[in-house]
Amino acid sequence: MGQTAFDAPCGGTVFPCLRKNRAGMTEIVHVDGVARRMVWRVTQALADDGRLSDALSRAVAQTRVVPALYAELKKRAILIKAVSR
Repeated sequence: MGQTAFDAPCGGTVFPCLRKNRAGMTEIVHVDGVARRMVWRVTQALADDGRLSDALSRAVAQTRVVPALYAELKKRAILIKAVSR
């Protein structure tokens, strides 16, 4: 996985994506269209990125993406750490 982006179904300006950093760790990047960029690092090794992709897909379909993302990650027991806000 190089970088995977998820688009809002309503055509909004929310742009969350998954990427691998130089150390090979998975990161979630969220750009909301108002020049805010947030980055979280997944702090655990995942056997596959399917759970993470599913969480992002479901979160981006919500009106409030960031709270929905936290809820989806918690539901799947995926641990993250804020890198930048």
